[in-house]
Amino acid sequence: MDLLHYGIYFLLTLLLSTLFSMGGVGSAIGLVPIFTMMGMPFNLAKAIGLFINSSSTITASIMNYFRGVLDIKFALPLVISILIATPIGAWSSKYVPKEIVMWVLVAFLIVSALLLIFSHRETKVVYDKAWVLYVIGGSVGIISGMIGVGGGSLIMPLLILLGFDAKKAAYAISFVIPFSTLGAFFTYLSFVHMDWILLGVVTVAAIIGGYLGDFIMHYHLTAKQIKKLIAVLLLLLAAKMILKLLHIKLGV
Repeated sequence: MDLLHYGIYFLLTLLLSTLFSMGGVGSAIGLVPIFTMMGMPFNLAKAIGLFINSSSTITASIMNYFRGVLDIKFALPLVISILIATPIGAWSSKYVPKEIVMWVLVAFLIVSALLLIFSHRETKVVYDKAWVLYVIGGSVGIISGMIGVGGGSLIMPLLILLGFDAKKAAYAISFVIPFSTLGAFFTYLSFVHMDWILLGVVTVAAIIGGYLGDFIMHYHLTAKQIKKLIAVLLLLLAAKMILKLLHIKLGV
């Protein structure tokens, strides 16, 4: 890979990491399909996407902790369940046909976008039992490990539907994602040939993007604006992936 391609990957990662960190969501859900459409092997794209999620959200979580806006007690059940579930999902992806995994990713994109658009509950917590958070974390963890994303884009709207404030949910998810993605990343390393230079390039971009996105969210945007922006992008990516999968199926 030449310098130009590394630069393109850097800019794409910087842009999407900034955008998605505004909503406390890892950018892998956007980067994995984009990297795949650019010709990167699917499993490599998933592994890099997982590591990118870790890098960008760790940056945001550190900032949130020192600002005093991160509720670690609330996030802990999600951390425990998703930490266990994502490596299981990553390991199982070896035995599922690539096309099926890509269709699961498309469904994930569409469901996440629709939940972000239509979740309008008031910020009054009703379903705040720990077992509910364990179930959400475990279920999303298996799916996200299989398709190579952090799961925040699905956990975020689910927490909003449960009645949690969008910003509180975003802060918690930023803290949860590194625990899930690093476990799945090391699982992928056992059967993926890693481009370490590319990984370093996009990691730097993700860290910068995580800082910029968290700053913009905290001081300049409302949670409603963030959700709509991310939802539109997810639907566009889903449409693009559907066209590609149909072309493959029809042999076009």
